[in-house]
Amino acid sequence: MLSYQHGFHAGNLADVHKHALLAWALAYMTAKDKPLSYIETHAGRGLYRLDDAMALKTGEAAQGIGRAEGWFDADHPYTRVLTAVRAAHGGMAYPGSPLVAAMSLRATDRMRLAELHPQEVAALRETFAGHDAVIEQRDGLEMALATVPPTPRRGLMLIDPSWEVKADYETIPKLLVQVARRWPVGVLMLWYPILEGAPHAPMLRTLMAAFPDALSHAVRFAPARPGHRMTGSGLFIVNPPYGLAQEAARLSPLFAALPAQS
Repeated sequence: MLSYQHGFHAGNLADVHKHALLAWALAYMTAKDKPLSYIETHAGRGLYRLDDAMALKTGEAAQGIGRAEGWFDADHPYTRVLTAVRAAHGGMAYPGSPLVAAMSLRATDRMRLAELHPQEVAALRETFAGHDAVIEQRDGLEMALATVPPTPRRGLMLIDPSWEVKADYETIPKLLVQVARRWPVGVLMLWYPILEGAPHAPMLRTLMAAFPDALSHAVRFAPARPGHRMTGSGLFIVNPPYGLAQEAARLSPLFAALPAQS
């Protein structure tokens, strides 16, 4: 969706949920001395500033990482990524998921990113200057199917659309089945928003029927501001790394303890 820009939402509670578990999963996977592939379908610009006009307009970062950072100790993979990004780009910098991945991967690993928005992909290429990543201005769902199985075959794919296209709720479960069929060893991580009216619910039922052994984890929180429809964040993970379910369960009571109203 070319109208969507994540800068308004960077560092919100959904990002905390998604990025903390992504960083944990990649830290676990890179502990093994075998290379891996990282694929992301909707990369955005990769690096955001929490003091720019977009972030300050919505206040979502203040409601998100501004409150939740204390949940993670100094040695948590998410904290290590945040610390490295701030050291390189300043204290108000915040990494999008491509940069979370880049800070987690090793020289032997491979990275492929798709982004369709021309301004976002230009910023992404600037952010990743000096990084060994393949960046494509391309429909991410098309790229997902075209690039599996990757080399190396071991790896993780993050599917993280804006969900502004309503058809995504029907097409993405079908895509996940196709990707899993071609890449049965891949860790497939799908993020979705929990919105008023629960448009994700039929999709989630379809996914759970197709992948009964997957990890499904959702957290709830108050809208970041009046009129904001997002009331939670969900992750559906096919072939979850060992221990990820326990790390997700650790986060659940932390989100539940947040104030009912922001």
